[in-house]
Amino acid sequence: MSSQPPARRTVLRGAALASVAGLGVAACSPDGGQASAVPTAPVDLGSAEEIPVGGTKVYREDRVLVTRVAKDEYKAFSAVCTHRQCVLNGLRDDEATCSCHGSAFDVRTGEVRQGPATQALPAVPVRTKGGKLVVGPEA
Repeated sequence: MSSQPPARRTVLRGAALASVAGLGVAACSPDGGQASAVPTAPVDLGSAEEIPVGGTKVYREDRVLVTRVAKDEYKAFSAVCTHRQCVLNGLRDDEATCSCHGSAFDVRTGEVRQGPATQALPAVPVRTKGGKLVVGPEA
């Protein structure tokens, strides 16, 4: 009885299963690892006035998005897509979008508007302090 190499279909199925099992997630992660989707310490984002009322800004390096709902009201969410952990990079109207696979999220609620993502963006505490926006837990 001789040993034959696996069929091409068998090899491709194995690669697909490895990706589904999470072994391929690092390819979409900006740092190749499993960094937290939300800040674990306070992060100063700069002037609160950078965001006009009704506007939204994605802070890619800090992995958060902030929407200014009213003069003194802000909402913040993780800017890490819940589908494959790519950092959101597009804004149109009241949606934040992920260019990796096309997911879209409501910037006021974090809810999914378009998949493949199925989970909402996690909320992040946000406050103003001395005219600056600060996200993450209290110090």
